[in-house]
Amino acid sequence: MKNVLRLIKYIAMITNSIKNKFFILFLTVFAFSQIAFAGDAAKGKEVFVNNCASCHAKDMKTKLTGPALAGVEERWNDKANLYKWIRNSQGLIATGYPRAVQVYNENGKAVMTAFPNLKDDEIDNILAYIAKQAAGGDTKAAVAGTGGGNEPKKESNTLLWAVVLGVLGLLAVLMAQLISRLKAAALVNEGHTGVKEGTLSQIFTSKSVIAFLVFALVVLGGHTTVNNAIALGRQQGYAPDQPIKFSHATHAGVQKIECQYCHDSARRSKHSSIPGTNTCMNCHAAIKEGSKYGTAELTKIYASIGWDPTTGKYIDNYDNMSEDQVAAVYKKWIGDKYMEKKEMKELDKSAEAIVNDQWNDLKTSLTNETKPKVQGGVEWTRIHNLPDHAYFNHAQHVTVGKIACQTCHGAVEKMEVMQQHAPLSMGWCINCHRQTDVKFTENAYYNSYKRYHEELKSGERESVKVSDIGGLECQKCHY
Repeated sequence: MKNVLRLIKYIAMITNSIKNKFFILFLTVFAFSQIAFAGDAAKGKEVFVNNCASCHAKDMKTKLTGPALAGVEERWNDKANLYKWIRNSQGLIATGYPRAVQVYNENGKAVMTAFPNLKDDEIDNILAYIAKQAAGGDTKAAVAGTGGGNEPKKESNTLLWAVVLGVLGLLAVLMAQLISRLKAAALVNEGHTGVKEGTLSQIFTSKSVIAFLVFALVVLGGHTTVNNAIALGRQQGYAPDQPIKFSHATHAGVQKIECQYCHDSARRSKHSSIPGTNTCMNCHAAIKEGSKYGTAELTKIYASIGWDPTTGKYIDNYDNMSEDQVAAVYKKWIGDKYMEKKEMKELDKSAEAIVNDQWNDLKTSLTNETKPKVQGGVEWTRIHNLPDHAYFNHAQHVTVGKIACQTCHGAVEKMEVMQQHAPLSMGWCINCHRQTDVKFTENAYYNSYKRYHEELKSGERESVKVSDIGGLECQKCHY
């Protein structure tokens, strides 16, 4: 009994020596856990404008395609199911969850885009941003890529995670010291002499610690490898500089030009091809100055195709002209428009410098190592690109499925610089096939599905999803 009491007393002495450390450590861990897991409105803004802004009002109080989001957490009162709703609304509706069914019915049974790849912290950040906006915070939210300098800057979590890992490391060291002292106390209690507590060096070089580090490295390495493999080729948010500063916000937004006027092949072909320069000339043979860049960008179109805006005619034998001859034509045009705008009779040195700079920018934009001449098609940088083993047909989706361009490409009409809106991952496509209704009664091709027609007629079925007619079969996309 005395030995037991002596051991308890020794443990109490050890505990007293480090309890203050543990108390401080607990407060530190708690504080940093609040920092790590509380929503970040600044980061939430970025996620919101990339995924939600095309359907929900930025003030969070106005109903657009989607409902007003102010107070969404209070209305749901169940964060776990709110997360499920955001990731896959149709999946939650299918379970019969009352709040999900209610929201679905209140909004005319409009199908909300699924976001299965959003992580918990990203949703927390969105909710924090919604709360801030609803309280009248940041009123300058814009759809990503619309310019104006309102896009949030990406912030790094490196420091935060370094601190969290440091705290966890300190906790591990304190626990190792406690275990070492308890082992020493137990040996002393058993009558052993010359017992010494393990040093930090001995603790860190023990078999258990080394085994744990090897295990952690294997897990971390595997996690990194798998994540990198999954992300290979994905470029959501990719918005490269183009040879010509073409604004979709101006053309599709302000001017209301239909997407399929320029991307005509989307309705009748597998590909939605980049429009040729002749398509541009349908308008810009008459509209010779841009609303934002003046002659700078439109002159690139003229120079690529060999159209002289001064005479309003195509140049004969244009392909065989030297660079100096081409430069003379378009420098004259740029200079004449500049003098007209500034009400000058001749170019001074500063004006000549502006003309030269514009020509040099034109030449840089239209030429490269494989295309040394200005003459020839504009080499646009491709943004959306599926892997070779994935089959996608634009006509099937646009003409047959009646899918709006914005479903996959986002609010293009608000993008000053075109970017990839959706992840274009397999999971994202499959989710869409699970949620999207087929235009079943509008297409004679589907008349052979008699059972589905009977179920629709009897009310047994409300709609037919793409997944019901083979939209989840591997061979549909991977032939």
